[in-house]
Amino acid sequence: MMISKRGDVSQIIHCSGLHGSGSEQQGAMIRITPSIAIDEREIQEEFIRSSGPGGQNVNKVATAVKLRFDVVHSPSLPEDVRSRLIRLAGRRITDDGVIVLDARRFRSQERNREDARDRLAELIRKAAERPQVRRKTYPPDASRLRLLEEKRRRAKIKRIRRTPSEEGEE
Repeated sequence: MMISKRGDVSQIIHCSGLHGSGSEQQGAMIRITPSIAIDEREIQEEFIRSSGPGGQNVNKVATAVKLRFDVVHSPSLPEDVRSRLIRLAGRRITDDGVIVLDARRFRSQERNREDARDRLAELIRKAAERPQVRRKTYPPDASRLRLLEEKRRRAKIKRIRRTPSEEGEE
């Protein structure tokens, strides 16, 4: 983990552990579903000053969280979940395939951090659900027969209502 502070932004970057020597240790895993867990090191969190509630604290403490998760290069996601997640993320995903979530709902940095992680987990959970395949259905014979009978009845009523001059023009 690397912590840097510049101006009004303090940054904690959890490195992915994909580069460097082969002796990296396993980071904490965030359980999303029984079959999917992402490594904490795949998530980058940047703390910035927040607008909104907080009084004087707003000008002094970086409470808002900007969470980044690289969907395209994440080894934790199966390919089908990855493609659904990219589609679900909409405008929250960059051209590079990185989801960016902004959390500034709460006054404390820790609660905003939890909020951003919870929102990411919920998004991945939605993407993990396989969409239900729509099977083509046909109307039952009884309803088709009712429809045809109703059409015949309406046609007969309209035929009766016609004026005699219209009948000769057919």
